[in-house]
Amino acid sequence: MQHMRGVGAGRVTIAQVAREAGVSKTSISRYLGGELDALSEHLREQIRSTIARLGYQPSQMARGLKGGRTRLIGMLVADILNPYSVAVLNGAEAACQEHGYTLMLCNTGNDEKREQQSLAALHSYSVEGLLFNTQGRNVTPLKELGRVAFPVVLLDRRIDGCDFDLVGLDNVRAARMATAHLLESGYTNIGLVVQPLYGVSSRQGRQAGFLQALAERPDCEGETLEVHIDQPGHVAAMLQDFLKRRKALRGGGKIAILAGNGMVSLQIALALQSMKLRFPEDIGLLCFDELSWSPLVGSGISTVEQPTYEIGFAAIERLLARINGEHAPRREILLDGRLILRGSSQAERAAGGTKEQIF
Repeated sequence: MQHMRGVGAGRVTIAQVAREAGVSKTSISRYLGGELDALSEHLREQIRSTIARLGYQPSQMARGLKGGRTRLIGMLVADILNPYSVAVLNGAEAACQEHGYTLMLCNTGNDEKREQQSLAALHSYSVEGLLFNTQGRNVTPLKELGRVAFPVVLLDRRIDGCDFDLVGLDNVRAARMATAHLLESGYTNIGLVVQPLYGVSSRQGRQAGFLQALAERPDCEGETLEVHIDQPGHVAAMLQDFLKRRKALRGGGKIAILAGNGMVSLQIALALQSMKLRFPEDIGLLCFDELSWSPLVGSGISTVEQPTYEIGFAAIERLLARINGEHAPRREILLDGRLILRGSSQAERAAGGTKEQIF
């Protein structure tokens, strides 16, 4: 009589497989552990067919704990609502699947207490390594991980005092490229709009690239606007103040905004819409992060596309190298962004129409 696992019947155990196959649990464990030479060909086939018939799936965690390996990797992100986090997660998960690992995700919500709780939770599951993309304001737990040589790879954000590998965007180069495009397009007043710097290295890098590009054009001006996107109306108020001051200072020079990430981009687009400002006719706009709606707004929003999938994939491969015993000096892998030009940043071409260009 054929036995089938019904929905809700519960997980099939080794004991059940052994009973159905008429063998000992030790024989089942040897088969699952790859000790096939210890079993006769007849016994191996008997166990194989029983496992297939019952739909038995071994617990990877239990097998890993027995061998000192769980094949679990933890990932901490500051804000799962950030499109960047989701896109990087896709690449990281693909790499884990390719290498036979399972990824455990914790969202800290930019909260220091939740960050510490998440670290403790992942530790309780005996993860073999950790991807880290949070504020990292309390570095004590991370320093302790470094002291005991626990494998950690940072995503995009350096953390002072922590000597871990890092994988992310070349933020300085990307921001310099984006700012140079705005300057070449005839904008003489540029505002870089970012969330509070707080010592977050990715934001600081973008500010550095922004200032480097401006330094090559002494006839142009720019400033950094730090905004709180969780405060209603704050982005709109900052933009209104910036536009008022810039128009007074430069006597009609063209103004553009460089948005520091996708979440800021959305707030800026909404604020400009509420102020009835069009781009590029009234103001130029270029945003970090290529989002699904970027081509759909007005004449299309120009963006800096991050290689998020590649960042996530490369971060897992770097982490696995550490898990497998690599003791080389700390490495940084910085990937290039891609400039996608649409109508929002091409004032000089607005009259003749624009088309998407990728660099």
